[in-house]
Amino acid sequence: MFVQIAKDELIKETSKKAWFQTNNIIWLIILLYPVFSIVDYVYAPDICLQFFIIRLIISGVIFGLHGIFTTKKYDYRLLLHISFLMLSITSAILCNIVKIQDLNIYYLVFAAIVLFFNLQVFWEPFNSFIQVLIALLLLAIFFNLLSDYNLDIVISNGGQFFFITALISCIIPGTRYKVMQRDVRSQILIEKSNEQLKRQNSDINLKNNLIDAQYEQLRKLDGQKNSFINIAGHDLKNLIGSIVMSNNMIREEENRLSTDQKEYAGYIAESAEKMQYMLNKLMDVREIESPEMKFNLETFDANLEVMHVFRGLYETAQMKNIHLTDNILKLPLNVKLDRVFVGQVFQNLLSNAIKFSQTNNDIKVVTSLQRQKFVFEIIDEGIAIGEQELDMMFNKLKTLNDASHTNESRLGLGLSIAKLMAQELGGELTYRSNDNGNYFRVEFYVIN
Repeated sequence: MFVQIAKDELIKETSKKAWFQTNNIIWLIILLYPVFSIVDYVYAPDICLQFFIIRLIISGVIFGLHGIFTTKKYDYRLLLHISFLMLSITSAILCNIVKIQDLNIYYLVFAAIVLFFNLQVFWEPFNSFIQVLIALLLLAIFFNLLSDYNLDIVISNGGQFFFITALISCIIPGTRYKVMQRDVRSQILIEKSNEQLKRQNSDINLKNNLIDAQYEQLRKLDGQKNSFINIAGHDLKNLIGSIVMSNNMIREEENRLSTDQKEYAGYIAESAEKMQYMLNKLMDVREIESPEMKFNLETFDANLEVMHVFRGLYETAQMKNIHLTDNILKLPLNVKLDRVFVGQVFQNLLSNAIKFSQTNNDIKVVTSLQRQKFVFEIIDEGIAIGEQELDMMFNKLKTLNDASHTNESRLGLGLSIAKLMAQELGGELTYRSNDNGNYFRVEFYVIN
């Protein structure tokens, strides 16, 4: 979190602090300066009444100036300079007209006034040096005009204390000014940081409310999904049951079936069994939502499973005049995987290649053993999907562009399912595309 302080903002807050200190000084002068007449009554009774009136007048003038400066928002430094000047004139006159034995007292009073100012005032230190120089100048002027004593007598009777005190006290405002400026800066930083934290907290609360609303929406959608799965699964079970029952009735008339019809009835039974297995997986929502799906692992010949898929889709390819070429190894390559899901991977890839290949295209189905891996490859001469659509191809929510200009849309659903199944079973599905067509490759580890 980074907070910046504008120069104008710092000046404004510093001015507020300075005016607060100035008000304290001015009101102390207005209230206490007439009380100094007690010193006059004790040490200079012959002039105490005159100077009491002068002190009252000075306090009244300072009070009036304070009101004007506050209303007009003039610079506080000018008010302090004028106030200090009037106090210096009065004190300088008294220091030069009182008796010699009272000089120490009045110089100490003058030094106390200077020290009080420099302890309380909030301004740059050069202002204090200016006031001290003016005070010394006033003392020198009134010494020449009013004093009957030698300079040595004045210095030895309090002049030295005033001079030393006044000069040393000029150092105080510099340190005080820096400390108070640092305090003002820190105060601004704290206030702005608090405001920023409040805004961030408000934003976080809004985002939390949005997240809660979205979570509630997702929870409702999840409930709708589970309800849909249950309804669809129940209906699909009935349909699959009808298929199995009808197929069993056909197979009971085995003596009346041809060899091809028996083979097709076997394919129907096998497909129905796989559909039943996958439907049971789909219905088990808790298993689907678990971090790892549970597979029914078994050892089987991967080449034989590819051959089943190949034969099952051969007729479909012939109907589109697509030439399927069988380069499937005849030797067994055993894998320990879920037979149904592996078959679905092969099925999705080959059916996708047939679906989007044009008439008279060639599709090669190849299996091999490479580095202790069973490799399943499909090489087609269809319209290239294109490397730029690789990401979209495996996203079930995206529809790929229909490069073949047919009424069939290139949905990424089958391919995304195939990729997901291959990864969950510990395999790998890769793809590439060029001007000659498309190439899919699936790899699974074989067992000894």
